[in-house]
Amino acid sequence: MTAEKMTNLHSLPIPDPYLVSATDQYYGVTSSYEEKQTKKKKKKKSSIDRAKRQKLRILITTYWNYPAVGGLQNYISTLKTGLEKLGHIVDIIAPNQFPKGIDKGLYKKLNKETKQFYINRYGCYSNKIVKENRRLSCYEMMLRNMDLEKYDILHAQDRFTANILGRLNQYYKKPLLFTPHGFMTQRKLDFNLIEQGSVEEAYFLSLDKKAIESSDHIITLCDAFRPMLKKLGAKDNKMTTIYTGIDFKSENKQKPRTKPKDKTVITCISRLRPRKGHKYLFEALALIKPKLKNVDVWIVGDGEMREELESQVQALKLSNVTFLGGRKDIPELLSQSDIFVLPTTSDTLPIAIIEAMFANKAIITSNLGGIPEIIQDDHSGLIAEPRNSQQLAEKLSLLLSDSALRETLAQNARTFAEKNLGSTDMVTKTEEVYLSIKAKEEE
Repeated sequence: MTAEKMTNLHSLPIPDPYLVSATDQYYGVTSSYEEKQTKKKKKKKSSIDRAKRQKLRILITTYWNYPAVGGLQNYISTLKTGLEKLGHIVDIIAPNQFPKGIDKGLYKKLNKETKQFYINRYGCYSNKIVKENRRLSCYEMMLRNMDLEKYDILHAQDRFTANILGRLNQYYKKPLLFTPHGFMTQRKLDFNLIEQGSVEEAYFLSLDKKAIESSDHIITLCDAFRPMLKKLGAKDNKMTTIYTGIDFKSENKQKPRTKPKDKTVITCISRLRPRKGHKYLFEALALIKPKLKNVDVWIVGDGEMREELESQVQALKLSNVTFLGGRKDIPELLSQSDIFVLPTTSDTLPIAIIEAMFANKAIITSNLGGIPEIIQDDHSGLIAEPRNSQQLAEKLSLLLSDSALRETLAQNARTFAEKNLGSTDMVTKTEEVYLSIKAKEEE
């Protein structure tokens, strides 16, 4: 594309110039975009200032809805509660906390103008990129209207927010931390949501790289993240691994579900999504159906795959499988269970596994993400390869026939969890990172 075709582009609302540059590279366009921000001079803190600022004011931000269900909800809530107990002030910002309807008009306007920008520049556009640009732009407009100056620490929980705060932070110069809860680009490729070598892959990878570049420090949820983060530009000395910690107790009790007499209960707790691997669990159960006469299987959670999974269970004639839907009494359900299974095909460090560890349950799960860092095969649980129904069936059969092994695995898992996966440990280690980064800023 020639420069002559790129007319009147600066009059249009465009995404982050860094992202435009990445798309330019994909299409072979000579990029003329540079980020221009008025940089605020950094004030040198006096020793008196530092003495007064022993407690921090922290902003935790996420691109996803909060409160919600899942690991991100647990991480943010646990961190906020723990830090506030230590005397810090913690605010949480998410898109759904702004007034409803505030972005409807913007969405329509940005949708049209962003499409026009890409057509003018490249002769085409990607609906996936336009949709992401639209949401990013709306959230950035919201964050621009916030007083970020009052915070000592900015902590982004995803690549999108890290990108936005990175741009705004060129003015504020606050310590910016980034905690990736997964690799969205790779996950999109794995589930065929985008194609390898596509402009969408180039766009999302540029988001990943810019999030890392913009951050002063990265808190990883497991060591398994480090190689990928380094590949995207992260440095070892700017990464700290802190495992997700939980406060394992029930908050809202529902009508208790009692374990059937003389039955072994297998429980799977997870959103009903493709990547959680429920279909492989049901295939595995079908392979060992003769051994399930005194077994009940509880499927806890809800999601877009419920109807499809219920149909699969009916087709396989697994009459002992019960879908319980979303529940708020997870500790009580786990207390009634004997075996916990999570056959996930893409994950980081699932909260449900950590809950099962604290609940003293024998665990079968997948060999991926950070799971092998907390579940040691044949010691604190059993590990199966993702999407391997036959192997999963063998692990289930083994635990169903050996109660002594179940007890040993469960006790070892609980011992590890109590030592390494409590909320206090996560919060204090995160506070240490905050204080260290803040001290460097004030030097």
